Formats: sequence, structure tokens, C-alpha cells
Amino acid sequence: MEEKKNLMSHEKLLELEAERDERKEVIRAQIAQKIKEAREQGDLSENAEYDAAKEEQRDNELRIEEIEAILKNAEVYLEEDIAKDAVGLGSTVTLLDVEYNEEVVYKIVGSTEVDSLNGKISNESPVGRALVGAKKGATVEVETPAGVLKYKIVKVEKPASAKGAKSAKKAAEKPAAKDEKKTTKKKAAK
Repeated sequence: MEEKKNLMSHEKLLELEAERDERKEVIRAQIAQKIKEAREQGDLSENAEYDAAKEEQRDNELRIEEIEAILKNAEVYLEEDIAKDAVGLGSTVTLLDVEYNEEVVYKIVGSTEVDSLNGKISNESPVGRALVGAKKGATVEVETPAGVLKYKIVKVEKPASAKGAKSAKKAAEKPAAKDEKKTTKKKAAK
């Protein structure tokens, strides 16, 4: 079964890579120091600092695994991938709620970037699915448990720029290729 691609912006890719690197290079060392200091206190059976540090270590390692799984299947959407006249990933859309005559603004993002409190909704959400591909002036209907919502698309804005996204996508693919070459060279040397 093919794994689902994690669509994301170039900025989100960089954010996740930075978090992963911070957790591997800095936080791991800090936690290891906490564990070492807690061990030096003696009896580990009733050592709250040791237990807390071990729990922090587990949480950190789980988050690193989670980030690496996301990055493994990352697919960066580029500016040229975004339709010029229709709603797509990266679009900021101003909608008019037809029933309440209120405007709402959403940015359509991949599922790894969802932040509903800041107006970032997934292209896979009911509203996102209804909007993707629609054009300014269109009215879309969204099925919800509370009933059908109707929105008129008032404005569609594209991201300011996705400069460097192409090179970032290629760079994200390169480390794996380098690792394969190293492995092949090691095997050949044996």
C-alpha cells in the first residue's frame, strides 16, 4: 500500500527540519545530562528527577520519529503548482458566508500545517475539499453534520513567493541519495 504524501509548504518543510535537528543535536544532549545528574543522586527507584528525565527522553524520541515519518513522505507544493485562477494549496481565500452575510478568510494548506485558530485549513477538510479548484465568484456548498453551508468566493490570493522551494525539494531528496552511495561504497569496499 502506498503511503500518503504529506503536502506542505517550503516554510513548513524547513520548520520541521529545524525542529528535528534541534531535538537531535541540542535537546538529546540536555536530556542526557539531566539523566546523568539524576543517576548521580543514587537510588533510582524513588528518584523523581530521573523518572521525569526518562519520560522527557521518550517524548523527545517519539517526536523525532514522528517528524522523520512526516519528512519521509513530504511533498512540497511549489508556486507553479498553484492554479493561477482557482483555489489550491497555498491559496488564501476570502469567503462570504451566504446565510449570515459574514466574511471569513482561510488559507488552504496540507494536513501537516493545519492551524484552525489562525485560519489555516486542510485541503482534505470538508471546506477545503469544496474550495479546491473553485474560482472567484463561485458559490460552494459544504456538507457538515449541522447542515449545508454555502460560501461565495470573494477573493483568491496566491502566496507572495515560493522562492527556493524547488531547490529545497531537491535538497530534501539528496541526503537519501548520498546515504545510498555511502552504503554502496562500503559494500563494494568489503
